[in-house]
Amino acid sequence: MAGTWVYAETVEGTPKPIALELLTKARSLGEPTAIALGPGALKAAEALGRYGAKKVYVHEDPAFVEVLASPAVDLLARLIEQEHPDLVLFGMTYEGRDVAARLSARLGTALIANATDITRKDGGLAVVTPVFGGSMLVTTAPRAKAPTLVLLRPKAVTAEPAGSSGAPSLETLSDPVDTGKPGARVLRREKEKASGPRLEDAAVIVSGGRGLGAPENFKMLDELAAELGAAVGASRAVVDAGWKPYAFQIGQTGKTVKPTVYIALGISGAMQHTVGMKGAKTIIAINKDPEAPIFKMADLGVVGDVHKIVPQLIQEVRARKGK
Repeated sequence: MAGTWVYAETVEGTPKPIALELLTKARSLGEPTAIALGPGALKAAEALGRYGAKKVYVHEDPAFVEVLASPAVDLLARLIEQEHPDLVLFGMTYEGRDVAARLSARLGTALIANATDITRKDGGLAVVTPVFGGSMLVTTAPRAKAPTLVLLRPKAVTAEPAGSSGAPSLETLSDPVDTGKPGARVLRREKEKASGPRLEDAAVIVSGGRGLGAPENFKMLDELAAELGAAVGASRAVVDAGWKPYAFQIGQTGKTVKPTVYIALGISGAMQHTVGMKGAKTIIAINKDPEAPIFKMADLGVVGDVHKIVPQLIQEVRARKGK
């Protein structure tokens, strides 16, 4: 039986942004069913309904957030074998990748990762994924047994509420959760300390690369970001060098962002990085190398020394703000 399911990640009773993006896409593929697990799942169901979920399975056992992946995989496998959906969407997140990969191995079904779009075509599915750092797109028509599991990249779809969606049908589950088998457990959770907007939600991002020369030079990026009300990001090279934590990384193996303005400072423009920020409406690049690949995609490019230009830019912003 055809059916589109969404694995809806939630936190403290609120759907994560990726869950709402998945439901927005799922509405174009049929009537979506959402699965919300862990404490607060019932509370999250209302919001899931506003974004198009016609039915929501909820299970509020704390084990779903205390034990990594395996309880969710056990429950999803049972539900799928009972209801036979032909498509299950996951977010390309830590949790989504973990659950989807294990579920694919459990069921022996196809898993397509890093997707940017999916449609129903000629009685089947067509899944679009970027390759070679986003320079090419590949469309895959899976032929494996149902269901096909698809990991959709964050920001690939703009989350939009359903026009006239009523309250979803709720099915509260009480299946016993097996926490006795070996597996990874969450020992503690720590919230990231941040003074500005979240990187994923920021309208303006100031991002730095190895061209900054040293980790202490990120201070001027912090100053510029503070004046612009922007978030600070970093390239993989910066994170690998230990200059910034992984939470700042933008790119194929980091976060995907889609700001109104993206300012790349000392970033060469490797495909691994640009695949995570090419959705920005306006890209501004400053780099002393006139051959840097970033200039090919920049709307405004400045060939010059970031150490000289950025302080002047900060002064100009402050002057225009009357500081």
